[in-house]
Amino acid sequence: MRLLFAEDDRDISKAVKTLLERSGYSVDVVYNGQDAIDYIESGEYDGVILDWMMPKRSGIEVLTQMRAKGFSAPVLILTARDSVDDRVKGLDTGADDYLPKPFAASELLARIRAMLRRKEDYKHDVIRFADIELDKSAMSITCNGKSVRLNNKAFQLMEMLVDHPGAVLSIDQIMERIWGWDSDSEVNVVWVNISFLRKKLTELGAHAKIKAVRGVGYSLENTL
Repeated sequence: MRLLFAEDDRDISKAVKTLLERSGYSVDVVYNGQDAIDYIESGEYDGVILDWMMPKRSGIEVLTQMRAKGFSAPVLILTARDSVDDRVKGLDTGADDYLPKPFAASELLARIRAMLRRKEDYKHDVIRFADIELDKSAMSITCNGKSVRLNNKAFQLMEMLVDHPGAVLSIDQIMERIWGWDSDSEVNVVWVNISFLRKKLTELGAHAKIKAVRGVGYSLENTL
């Protein structure tokens, strides 16, 4: 597996590169956003790790350009920003996951493993609920003639909800199914992704809505 790691802190870059190479990955390292764009456009990567704050181009700007040009490699954003709005922005731009700084080496490796499983989990079919369609090959939601692409975790969560229409899924169930026991993710990743999916459904004008059941979890309902 070949990864691109973009981080302007050279000490962090050196440590992470060593960690990833010892874990069996091939790693290219760059120290600013413009170089990240140049490497992405000239190479083929199984995954990309972007620091949010970098010289020349931010991680979000790199990600935006990646997706605009059709590069679909999964992306993990590293960020010192910890607000839900900032995290939703990263997901909304096309990130597959995010990891707040500072982070443990074990969690970084777990996030990368989970991110790269995307390539192995593609299924080329479409599933439907109410007025929405989920395309598993494109990782997108379509409704009213409009389509939006989802990041890996958001798609898995949406698929889980569609597979259990009307059922209330607990946060523990969602965490276990999507993030797995090998992840050190906290429960707020569920809130962030639910917020992201609600925003997408609203933008599409969908009758499918994600409802919260206080103290229990979430369910997908048809409001038509």
